[in-house]
Amino acid sequence: MGILLFAFLIGCVCGLRSMTAPAVVAWGAHLGWLHLDGSWLAFLANKISLVVFSLFAVGELIADKLPFIPRRTEAGPLGVRIIFGALCGAALCLSGGAALIPGAILGGLGGIAGAFAGYNYRRWLSRGAKLPDLLVALLEDLVAVGGGLLLVSHL
Repeated sequence: MGILLFAFLIGCVCGLRSMTAPAVVAWGAHLGWLHLDGSWLAFLANKISLVVFSLFAVGELIADKLPFIPRRTEAGPLGVRIIFGALCGAALCLSGGAALIPGAILGGLGGIAGAFAGYNYRRWLSRGAKLPDLLVALLEDLVAVGGGLLLVSHL
């Protein structure tokens, strides 16, 4: 049961920052926290995947602060969050010995939940509570990166 919660939560991380979840899963596999060897998800432990996802994650952390970036709740960005959330949820379940399909489904649903929760929380704190958007975005970055690392390191 706990691993399925982790699958949903890594999907939520993906909903907040679409490239952070695959990056922390790649780091978890690289550091030996996740065991994906011999599976179709073993590519996540590859050094090339680690570098690519890490660079994309850093790029997204920077790009998220720019005003012309589309909302995460639009069809394209939301689709990416669902796909990567499902992939990361499946990876955690594979490593934890749980069924892949429920993990992928929960990861994808977590991607949706994280995207809408993050969007609404950021809007509310920026506009309603009148906090600077940059501060709110940086707090969201901290939750996504820290939460993702916490999940993959405690599986």
